[in-house]
Amino acid sequence: GLIPAEGSVRFDGAEIAGLGAPDIMARGLIHVPEGRRIFPNMSVRENLELGSYRRARARRAVNLERAFAIFPRLKEREKQFAGTLSGGEQQMLAIGRGLMAEPRLIIMDEPSLGLSPLLVEEMFALVARIASEGLAVMLVEQNVVQSLELASRAYVLENGAVVMQGQADALKRDPKLMTTYLGM
Repeated sequence: GLIPAEGSVRFDGAEIAGLGAPDIMARGLIHVPEGRRIFPNMSVRENLELGSYRRARARRAVNLERAFAIFPRLKEREKQFAGTLSGGEQQMLAIGRGLMAEPRLIIMDEPSLGLSPLLVEEMFALVARIASEGLAVMLVEQNVVQSLELASRAYVLENGAVVMQGQADALKRDPKLMTTYLGM
């Protein structure tokens, strides 16, 4: 709901800057925040159900089964307190909760943060799978190499300003990106 200092924030052709979070969410723009922000003293199932509290409530049961199909580990831990899950499982839960709202665009903020290298690989594979099923994904991620492998378009930010942008394939071959940001 913040208003930018300049420019505009548009989603599906409509200005959304200044709208409240419920109005933005109602349009189908869902944010999976950095740091997971799960409810640790609620069960896995309860956390997932909260994802459909304001949007897609009528299809909660179907979406819950879909979330469990995508994340079988969450099904195994359905009644467990979310705070007792591993970091990777908590990230799955945060993404699953976002998917419960049937987003038209899901923004994932640093989904690989704090995960082991193996879980990072799994997380990127999951993001690729979600995108391949037709859901628009905006990935905010510091892992440049893996992000560019699955992105179609990319923006490189430095101190809040866009310093590079373009097709991901072209950017990953750009010498400036390789030397300045990847240390190659």
